Amino acid sequence: MQIYKKVLYFYKLFQNNVFGFNIIRNLLIMSKVKNVAEKIRHSYYGIMKIVAFLLSLAIVVLIMPRNAKFKYEYQKMRPWQHATLYAPFNFPILKTDEQIIKDREEALKTVEPIFTYDVLGTETGREQMLKDFYSLWNDTLGNRDYYENLVLNIYDRIEDNGIIAQNNLTGSFRADDKIMVVRNKVMTRCLYGELNTLASADQIIRSMLEVVNNYSTKMMLNNLMHSSLRQNVMYSESLTKQAEKMALDNIMLTFGMVQKDDLIITEGEIVTDDKYQILSSLEREYADVTSHNFFSRNYLLYGQILLVSMIFTALYLILKMLRPDVFERLSNINLILLLMLLMIVPSFLLIKYYPNLIYLMPVAIMPMLLMTFFDSRVSIVVQIVTLVIIALAVPNPFQYFFVQLLVSFVAVFAMTKRTSRSSYFGTSLAVFVTYVVVYFGLMLIFDGDFEAFNWRMIAVYGGNAFMTVLVLPIASLFERIFGFVTDIKLLELSNTNSPLLRKLASEAPGTFQHVMQVADLCEEAVYHIGGNPLLVRTGAMYHDIGKTKHPFYFIENQNGKYNPHDDVSYVESAQIIIGHVLDGIEICREYHIPEQIIDFVRTHHGTRRTEYFYQMELRENPDGVDERDFCYHGPVPFSKETAVLMMCDAVEAASRSMKEKTEDSINRLVENIIDGQVKANQFDNTNITFHDISVVKKVLKKKLMSIYHVRIAYPD
Repeated sequence: MQIYKKVLYFYKLFQNNVFGFNIIRNLLIMSKVKNVAEKIRHSYYGIMKIVAFLLSLAIVVLIMPRNAKFKYEYQKMRPWQHATLYAPFNFPILKTDEQIIKDREEALKTVEPIFTYDVLGTETGREQMLKDFYSLWNDTLGNRDYYENLVLNIYDRIEDNGIIAQNNLTGSFRADDKIMVVRNKVMTRCLYGELNTLASADQIIRSMLEVVNNYSTKMMLNNLMHSSLRQNVMYSESLTKQAEKMALDNIMLTFGMVQKDDLIITEGEIVTDDKYQILSSLEREYADVTSHNFFSRNYLLYGQILLVSMIFTALYLILKMLRPDVFERLSNINLILLLMLLMIVPSFLLIKYYPNLIYLMPVAIMPMLLMTFFDSRVSIVVQIVTLVIIALAVPNPFQYFFVQLLVSFVAVFAMTKRTSRSSYFGTSLAVFVTYVVVYFGLMLIFDGDFEAFNWRMIAVYGGNAFMTVLVLPIASLFERIFGFVTDIKLLELSNTNSPLLRKLASEAPGTFQHVMQVADLCEEAVYHIGGNPLLVRTGAMYHDIGKTKHPFYFIENQNGKYNPHDDVSYVESAQIIIGHVLDGIEICREYHIPEQIIDFVRTHHGTRRTEYFYQMELRENPDGVDERDFCYHGPVPFSKETAVLMMCDAVEAASRSMKEKTEDSINRLVENIIDGQVKANQFDNTNITFHDISVVKKVLKKKLMSIYHVRIAYPD
């Protein structure tokens, strides 16, 4: 019994320990899961960027053609720059496109138009004619048997030879054209002019009825014959097309064979037209052989995954290290990758199904769109990466990359000077001219003359350039999807005739003059420290739009006789002044102003105090003032542009209240206001430097002295 109790005791002790161990283990697992979840939450945007790159990589590799690339580069009338080449296997020599077109034309010339003879309709018409003859005949007209044989002879003579059924398709035939007539499944050749027409049939009827003397009989027989004749020889477009197809199918696409180990070309030998055609045939056959080999296709897939992965990795690192401002936003990465896919995927489909039309793909659209949303550096880098990926599958990669890179450079350069939507049309024209000039240049290098000139290529380049105009609707669509604001949109918003700025000018004219002055100051300051002058100018023009709700509570809109702040408390006055920020945000959203512009509205006062009303309230209630009632709600500026607006707005407003505007007073004003903003930590979230702030101060001092016509004090 004692042994049993001891065993039971140890069993319960073990059970409790195991249970406790399980609890501890579960807590540790939950703690680890929680830590992992926390890390994922903090790294969400970084993970999503990697996922976007991996997804793009998968799409590119999935769509990429599985044809092995010929490892030799060669150009017509240029030296062979590789080792002596021998045939690795037997392969046929393909005809050139010009030879095939010529053979097709010759084959079509041998095809004669095919007509069918309507045997059943002819017999039916003959029987119907006899019935009509019997019903019309009476004994007063003469010998019936004689005239019956006469009409049968006329009918048989005309119908057996055949009457052409004329229509739009037979109008181009001439009398001496050879044709084929199918009758009772037997095909016979004759001249088109040997067949009867309704006009020639009428002449035969008239001549054969000359033997009839009785006028009534002759007219009856004449009417009977004309009503009984049938057009029984009809042009068969379907049979003719079949004959043409058979003739085209019989065309040989090759004109010789190269046996394995035969010498193809030696090192340094000029690539003549014949050698070029042999090399092209080898390249085509090489692609076909590898595409049908299972192991080659797998190795090809692995190679494509490896190369495309390296290219996307390089793009990821370039953007992360050289353009962290672009890399920071997930929407920027998504837009760049989406534009790349919009160029790469259709290009791969063209290479796979219509390789001769690869230059119809308007790849210049991408740098134009990238210039619309970013800058020239991002545009050129992303375009080069895209062209490298496409060149991995294009038939003549070096020439393709060279041509498209030059066109892309021209598009980027043309887009740097855009000032309106019409600039896009000018860029399209520049793209077309560049294509044509490069085409002629390559023709002179490789052919040495203009004999190979092809108008079809000019048409392809024209279609390419014409499609670049699509950048306008695409840019507008991406503006809405990704929340970007283009320079063209900023120019439209900064037009003083826009509805919201007209509202500001009419309802708060003093504020309108203030924002215009601030816009000029901001633009000049940002130009000197680096940034987007057009963005800060537009943001400055809208930053005080909320003052239109209570315009007379702001001193610049008062006429000097009445101040509405006299009728309310200092706290209420402060709330009205602070409220113009929230009012401005609501008004901007009502008028569909972009969020990038609204950022200037919400940050231009940061978290500072309405100092005047705070000090006045503090005088009356030294111990009972809640500072929060007199502070703006923020946030503080978070970019160079919003920080510059805060400086310029405060300095310009304060300069208006200066009694004496001298060089010294302006210098002190600028220094005091901006240093106060720095001490109040208003620029902690921006990437602006102390050097930038110093430059802004200098610009503001110079501009204000110019505005107020302050002369510089010269030394004695």
